[in-house]
Amino acid sequence: CWAGVQAQPRAEYPRPQFVRDGWMNLNGQWQFEIDHGASGRARGLVEKEKLDGEITVPFCPESKLSGVAYVDFMAAVWYKRTFTLPREAAGKRVFINFGAVDYACEVWINGTSVGTHRGGYVGFQFEITSALHEGENTVVVCADDDLRGGRQPYGKQCSDYHSRGCSYTRTTGIWQTVWLEWTNETRIKNVRLTPDAVNNSVLIEAELDGDVKGVSLSARASFEGEYETELEADACGNAARLLMLIENPHYWNVGEGNLYDLQLTLRRDGEIVDEMKSYFGLRTISFDGMKCLINGRSVFQRLILDQGFYPDGIYTAPTDDALKGDIERSLAMGFNGARLHQKVFEPRFLYWADRLGYLCWGEMASWGADPKDGWILPAFLDE
Repeated sequence: CWAGVQAQPRAEYPRPQFVRDGWMNLNGQWQFEIDHGASGRARGLVEKEKLDGEITVPFCPESKLSGVAYVDFMAAVWYKRTFTLPREAAGKRVFINFGAVDYACEVWINGTSVGTHRGGYVGFQFEITSALHEGENTVVVCADDDLRGGRQPYGKQCSDYHSRGCSYTRTTGIWQTVWLEWTNETRIKNVRLTPDAVNNSVLIEAELDGDVKGVSLSARASFEGEYETELEADACGNAARLLMLIENPHYWNVGEGNLYDLQLTLRRDGEIVDEMKSYFGLRTISFDGMKCLINGRSVFQRLILDQGFYPDGIYTAPTDDALKGDIERSLAMGFNGARLHQKVFEPRFLYWADRLGYLCWGEMASWGADPKDGWILPAFLDE
């Protein structure tokens, strides 16, 4: 354990707008091996009993916090560890989640490939239920990262060996939390929340998965622990939609991070099938010419340019407090928001921005991508 970092690094739940109680953090020590020739599949690294080295996940191998600190180019990297599910996960559907892996990723559970993902900046999950067995299970991850090949956007990661101008140390492989979670056969797969401060309401749209016959979704909102409202709707196909009216509105604004807590519960015949926690801010954003209006009032944006790099973790903050601290220091200097430059920031940074009333303008990591090239559209759609 290093100063300022938990015994298990980044131990907090990583996805604040979609929180489940049944989960298991896989951050910490993994086996690790650099695959300079990107030949690991042919050489049997999936089945290899022990990889050559170790790494601390979720820090990239270029970073000091990973314990590797290798800053040259890496064509591919491999990870391996074992896990044993807790008793409460027995008989459930099990999913493995990755906050972000740069750039093209494949995952194996007990030697079976469970999925691939391309794109280095957003989260993804694979269901691994059928690949599991009782007792100890093994997960292997390969990440290919051809930054100089001209077929992937890389943001501010430098395409030369040495950092230059405003391009900095690269990030290869896993750089956000890895975790397991388990659910019943029927579950809430995704939720979209659309607040409307003009009409004091929020539209809740839930995507459901599994057997949805006879299920209903209820939503309960509270503000600072005080009950606000609750409503319920039957599922329509694999979706459920609710329009929640807020009788005592508390508006989100710059410097006023007023957030409502939201409990979503899926039921069948009165019994709970699935439940999760989320949050929302009641606000409306619009434009009047060059003016940005929040809740109908013009707000002058004093924005800092945030690169999202950390001296010891590169793309990854060493702790959740470090994410919050970046925003607090910016506010203390008189800024009310940030342009998040050439990087999709992790969800917990955005959570603290929401909580502290901090504006964020986000952008994709588009450097290294020529919009005239035909490959660029699928590269961004895959994110």
